[in-house]
Amino acid sequence: MNTLTIFKTKPFASAIALAVAAAIPASFVAAPTPVEAAAGDLDRAVEALRGISTMKADFVQTDRNGQSVSGVMTLKRPGKIRFEYEKSVPLLVVSNGKSMYMVDYEVNQVQRWPIKNSPLGALLDPSRDVKQYGKLIPTGHSDVISIEVRDPKRPEFGAITLIFSRDAASPGGLRLTHWVALDSQNHRTTVRLRNHRYGVSVADSAFSFRDPRKSSRRPG
Repeated sequence: MNTLTIFKTKPFASAIALAVAAAIPASFVAAPTPVEAAAGDLDRAVEALRGISTMKADFVQTDRNGQSVSGVMTLKRPGKIRFEYEKSVPLLVVSNGKSMYMVDYEVNQVQRWPIKNSPLGALLDPSRDVKQYGKLIPTGHSDVISIEVRDPKRPEFGAITLIFSRDAASPGGLRLTHWVALDSQNHRTTVRLRNHRYGVSVADSAFSFRDPRKSSRRPG
């Protein structure tokens, strides 16, 4: 099974959506913890995400079978993100701040998730408070912070774990290094970031796309 075939499977497609959602620097506040030091790390991680206005980074996305694809991620607050995959993968994942789309140029199909009506909305829409969904996960390393986000009442939405490392050059002194998405079937997708570029100029047009279903259509 080649990489593109793996991308077309429903579980992997679901994992892509979860993984991409985790990258959005939405204004979420994770649940407080009784350990004061840990609570401080949690606050710093949230502030680090909020401190990102725009960012570009190279990414490598790996599925549970070890199959990987790479590309460039571009994001802009609030709620806009674009995952441009390598040329061998004719897919695009993009959010325009209102909806998230997975565009398949090989078969001319588009999947859409309205942010406000989607389980992804808790991470994509900065107006929503998801503090009951987030918690710190012990890492055993003082320079690494891990936050798991899941809704225990909706296990079908899966879980996302964000991993940060301390970095004085990054917003809030923390760099989002990678995240792991786990869907309800325990299919795991990992997205690793490198070569972070903060505060870059990004036009809103970067979060539009050519609709393969009809050339005159525009994303809404």
